[in-house]
Amino acid sequence: MRILFIRRGPLYKCILYAMIAAFLIGLGIMATNEKHERVLAPIYQGSDKEKKIALACNVFWGEEYIPKMLEILQENNVKITFFAGGTWVEDFPDLLKKMDAAGHEIGSHGYSHPHPDQLSQSGNLKDMQKAEKLIFDCLQKRPKLYAPPYGERGPAVLKAAEEQNYSFILWSIDTIDWQRPSPEVIIQRVVNKAHNGAIVLMHPTAPTATALPQIIKQLKEKGYQFVTVGELTSSLPVEEIKNKEN
Repeated sequence: MRILFIRRGPLYKCILYAMIAAFLIGLGIMATNEKHERVLAPIYQGSDKEKKIALACNVFWGEEYIPKMLEILQENNVKITFFAGGTWVEDFPDLLKKMDAAGHEIGSHGYSHPHPDQLSQSGNLKDMQKAEKLIFDCLQKRPKLYAPPYGERGPAVLKAAEEQNYSFILWSIDTIDWQRPSPEVIIQRVVNKAHNGAIVLMHPTAPTATALPQIIKQLKEKGYQFVTVGELTSSLPVEEIKNKEN
């Protein structure tokens, strides 16, 4: 039986370097995969270290209540984030411009309000891109935030949002105002559950518009500062992203 000995010459060095390179590449792939997974995480709230709160209003209907909401927000010097739906933008571009001109943040709620978890990644991507183009054509700025219809957050829509370089926004407090409860119920749902870094989901409805002044007043009395969703989450470390619902 013959035994092959490798002398510590050029061949030995080549093999050693190749092994080191393979090891470093493997570490790089692991780091990339870890980063990829973190980027895909939905954001439910901001940091709990500061007494800040953000109102997130999803808009696919209810345009008749938006002027009143804008008036209330201006009177109270509060800026919020409107997540605009593409088909709505097609019908009401001037109202979107008013939101933007008033200093409110504009995010995307997709184009056609589909069930994202029933679409492929490419299907979600097309829906997002169509909405983004409409928003950009209207405001000359692209949205950086995306709120998925129905709060669906499966792999396909998460990957599509990542491809669009969006932050994937959900919520920690839900007004459930689409059911049209009384203004008092909406106020209680928000004020009683208020917490540092909360993202409050709402829609443009009659009871929401009626409840809005008291929501702002009572939360300010509790010491909360109103900021946009982008402001609330911009400095949020990845490890602090809260993957939990209230």
